Amino acid sequence: MRAIARDRGKKLHVWTITHGFGAGTGQRDPATRDPLAALEHVATSPDQAIFLLKDFHAYIADASVTRRLRDLTPILKNSYKNLVLLAPILKLPADLEKEVTVVDFALPTYEELGRLLDDIVLSVKDMPDIRWQLEPERREQVLKAAQGLTALEAENVFAKSLVQKRTFDVDVILSEKEQIIRKSGILEYYPASEAFANVGGLDLLKDWMEKRTASFTDKARDFGLPEPKGILLLGVQGCGKSLSAKAIGALWRLPLLRLDIGKVFAGLVGASEENMRKALRVAESVAPCVLWLDELEKGLLGIQSSGASDGGTTSRVFSTFLTWLQEKTVPVFVVSTANQVEVLPPELLRKGRFDEIFFIDLPAAAEREEIFRIHLRKRKRKPEDFDLAELARATPGFSGAEIEQLVVEALYDAFDAGTDLTTDLLVRAARATVPLSMTMREKIAYLRDWASTRARPASSVEVESFEDQAAAFLANRIIAKQEAKGRGRANEEPTAPKSDEAEESPPKARRRTSAKAKAQKSQ
Repeated sequence: MRAIARDRGKKLHVWTITHGFGAGTGQRDPATRDPLAALEHVATSPDQAIFLLKDFHAYIADASVTRRLRDLTPILKNSYKNLVLLAPILKLPADLEKEVTVVDFALPTYEELGRLLDDIVLSVKDMPDIRWQLEPERREQVLKAAQGLTALEAENVFAKSLVQKRTFDVDVILSEKEQIIRKSGILEYYPASEAFANVGGLDLLKDWMEKRTASFTDKARDFGLPEPKGILLLGVQGCGKSLSAKAIGALWRLPLLRLDIGKVFAGLVGASEENMRKALRVAESVAPCVLWLDELEKGLLGIQSSGASDGGTTSRVFSTFLTWLQEKTVPVFVVSTANQVEVLPPELLRKGRFDEIFFIDLPAAAEREEIFRIHLRKRKRKPEDFDLAELARATPGFSGAEIEQLVVEALYDAFDAGTDLTTDLLVRAARATVPLSMTMREKIAYLRDWASTRARPASSVEVESFEDQAAAFLANRIIAKQEAKGRGRANEEPTAPKSDEAEESPPKARRRTSAKAKAQKSQ
């Protein structure tokens, strides 16, 4: 603003709530600290100047302030004065929307961050304990990690990295982004703790993601590749949708942000739409990143009746998200998961919203072996000590989450019995479990039928049919009942044989004889 004022030959008067006019000059004008008094000063000042009001958004909602700003409009138009409201967020009352011109100041570009990094490198070149050298690929990683930070934030985090690591460290930069995310209150930051090595099966989805690992690089842009927009993961509960979303962030080494739809909706009128816009702005500010919307359908329930049930709030929030999803130009990769496709609006599923829609089915036998292998290793067991093929046969129609739970159940059984975990204990736990594929068979069948012509399979391995799963499940249940009966007979204690006298003297006869003897004795 000083440069603009100098170029135009104008004075610059700066106002803050603490100093009034005169801020930045060492002078104070307490008489103009009040917002209304400040606006009155603008109206009556003889100076043809630029008046800069800092952080004025906090007072603009006041009806009297809004009215005074509207009164100022004709005065400013007929003078050589300019009024500039400086604010970190946009909160304009409807009364002022036609009167105010909004100018957004963008965050530093990749090139601007590069110049900032070069300046810092130049300042530490003579320090022998600083590893300031950066290979081109490493330099690109550092700058990509810093994108979304302000110039001051980037400068501070570069300095912090040099102090802590004696070099420019990507993880230190990402930790700064984590702080920004946490301050939003709507988004949650997930550290890169999961990897696709911990996701059993889903080879087609993994291959699709692997091919796009370098999709946010300059090399990909020069090749003509667009930045990927996002994917929608549909499927059965507990089959790895959320785990896959976490693994994508780790695979691409990008911040993973989870948008909690429930936190978006607030009680105040207009607050829900603003919360959604705020969440999307934060996601853009830390881009490139992965934005994860888990169980999307829960946030969209009742969207068809939104006009009658909530005054159209859900529809407006959804419309804001859809427009952003279609028009976004920043590298935010969206991963949405859903279990119930029938409640998703058709405008969400049309081509152009997402790069691909993947269907995640129940794991096939070979994939169940892989899932057992993963969870046995997590519990400090060697998979080669178990009959994985037998475990896969014992778990037809089981989801990955159900397999994990039965491993935990079998561990409890082993701990209680004072033995180590065995294949038999795992099989026994499986036979005692009723999988979701049996209790929710009709819904899963509908989901499979829908996805067969509308979604891309996440796995190349064909899962067993419902008939085969049901037959195997019933067979396992029969075996489980037989085993339970066998254990029950084995636990029965042997009964002592009755004496001849006891057989000849029934209990009732003994009680009657005893009563007669007592009567004779009393006489």
